[in-house]
Amino acid sequence: MRKPTDTYFLLCIEGGGYPVALEARKVYRAIVDADAESHGLVRVVDESDEDYLFPKSLFVPIKVFRRRPRRFSLTRCEAPSVHDGAVRR
Repeated sequence: MRKPTDTYFLLCIEGGGYPVALEARKVYRAIVDADAESHGLVRVVDESDEDYLFPKSLFVPIKVFRRRPRRFSLTRCEAPSVHDGAVRR
C-alpha cells in the first residue's frame, strides 16, 4: 500500500494525442515513480484509480495545501468553464 506522501498533483496542459485518457486543464493525482521519471514519464492515476505512464511534458506540478490533499484527491477536479466572461464552477 502506498503512503499518502507518495502522491502529488499535476495539471494536464496538453492532451498529447491521448484524447480518451487525458483532458487538458484537468488536475490528476500522480504517484512518485523514480524509474519512470528517469525516462521523462510520470505515473498518473485516472478516475478508475488505475495508473498509467505519460510523458512528463504534458503536465505541470501544482501545490495543494497540506490540510486539503485528502479531500482534494477524493473529488473530481475540473477547471472552471468560461462562458461570456463569467466563470462557472
